[in-house]
Amino acid sequence: MKWQGRRGSSNVRTSKGGGKLIGGGIGGIVIAGILWLVFGVNPMTALQTGQVVTGGGGTSTEPATSTDRDTQFVKVVLADTEEVWHQIFSEARSTYKEPSLILFNGQVSSACGSASAATGPFYCPGDQTVYLDTSFFVEMRQNLGIAGDQQGSGGQDNQGKAGDFAQAYVIAHEVGHHVQTLLGITQQVGEASRQVTRAEANKLSVLQELQADCFAGVWAQRNQERVQFLEAGDIDEAINAAGQIGDDRLARASGGAVVPDNFTHGTSQQRIQWFTRGLESGNVQSCDTFSGAL
Repeated sequence: MKWQGRRGSSNVRTSKGGGKLIGGGIGGIVIAGILWLVFGVNPMTALQTGQVVTGGGGTSTEPATSTDRDTQFVKVVLADTEEVWHQIFSEARSTYKEPSLILFNGQVSSACGSASAATGPFYCPGDQTVYLDTSFFVEMRQNLGIAGDQQGSGGQDNQGKAGDFAQAYVIAHEVGHHVQTLLGITQQVGEASRQVTRAEANKLSVLQELQADCFAGVWAQRNQERVQFLEAGDIDEAINAAGQIGDDRLARASGGAVVPDNFTHGTSQQRIQWFTRGLESGNVQSCDTFSGAL
């Protein structure tokens, strides 16, 4: 993936200390190990099941000034999402409000509650912020087997490039949740979820996650038109990542039963399908996963 040489977002900040994590955190459900780190667990879903407990005094932040590779990468990718979504909202005669992105180390306190690195990247609609642990990219490169640098250059440079587009896809997915908040979809899902059974609420969560996957695909297609940033193998990277973290695959990896009523993010096939649909169309209208469900 080509990303050097483009502007970085000014909306990336670093945490100066998070709230206290209480209630045992989310570690108990991460049976499949750090595969959850790819897209994490929606903190709103976790709050509903009591796995992340609200509390803490908020997180103090400062502008991200580090020159390390991962910070610069995050800034460029977030800026790319800003450019694309400003354009899409403008075409719809609307205004896009940019989210913040906070890089944290270990634990953090958000408007959705406290979370740890085990939660994975997440978006909090309460403060319209994406949260990303600074160890996330290292975990992807070292433990997830996310293949990168399909050009096969090898060496030290290859290590730095491992999974670039898969990582960008993760950020785009979380920004997709921000778009849902701006469009009122997040609020509709929340209201509907409170009026139905847990199994039905899980189905709504799946539809919301799949739409964020689709929005990530829309972003990738539109950003390709804008700056031609994709390289050979990049799309396969993202599809591989999406396939690894489907609810069905995670259940099997943990040795448990595949129970659709417990799904929150969708099957591997569904995640790949909806990302691909957004990628092929570049059109937000193609991402209606709900089809009258709300």
